[in-house]
Amino acid sequence: MCLAYPYKIIEIKDEWTAVAEVQGVKTEVALHLLPEKVQEGDWILVHVGFAIKKLSQEEAQENLKYWDEILKLLKFDME
Repeated sequence: MCLAYPYKIIEIKDEWTAVAEVQGVKTEVALHLLPEKVQEGDWILVHVGFAIKKLSQEEAQENLKYWDEILKLLKFDME
C-alpha cells in the first residue's frame, strides 16, 4: 500500500530536486520518478520524499480534503 500526500512546488532547485510545501510544511523532494517536467506552482503527489505524480490543482485540493477527513477520524486534527 502506498500513502502519498499532495504538495505544491515552491522552488525548483535543479533538474532532480525541488522544495514543496503543504499546510506550512516545506520539504525537499526528488523529481526522478516523474515522467514530465514540473515548475513552481505545480502540485505533485509525494511518497517518502519522491514526487510520483503531477496533479491538477483540483485533484490536489480533493486529495487534501480526503486526508483531512481521514485524520479527523483518527483524531489527528490538523487545525
